[in-house]
Amino acid sequence: MLLIHGDSGTLAVVKAGGAQRQQFFVDTPEGEFVLAVGPEELLVASGFGTDERIENGLRCVLYMIREVNSPLIVLPKSHPASARLKIVVAAGKRIVLSCDITPGTHPEQHLLCGMKEFDGAEILGVEGGVELRGLEWAKYEKRGFSSLRYT
Repeated sequence: MLLIHGDSGTLAVVKAGGAQRQQFFVDTPEGEFVLAVGPEELLVASGFGTDERIENGLRCVLYMIREVNSPLIVLPKSHPASARLKIVVAAGKRIVLSCDITPGTHPEQHLLCGMKEFDGAEILGVEGGVELRGLEWAKYEKRGFSSLRYT
């Protein structure tokens, strides 16, 4: 897992993994659809905070989606829970961060809500790695992902 640290937010990135395409379910107010994601594509979680609880939450949410196959949930635009979300997720080959959208309400999986400092940044899944655009100023850290251990 790659952690990208900002001053007010944190991003976590993992490859979808597997030997072939995986299917993730995206549940929206209009219905459910299947998102097919290749092994080099990404799951990116955006956390609204920088402390250890946010980092643990990012890892946990990504694990639940990738390993447990929990669905990606999209809330209606006026849902009161969107204001309380601390972590949101997007999946795909190219993820664009925006601070101008309501957290958790966009079914477009290339678009991810993030803190203002990440606005306009892009995260791309490339063969054998990840390409970051507009995040040259951020601090990066690689952490283990497969085995969850909490103290």
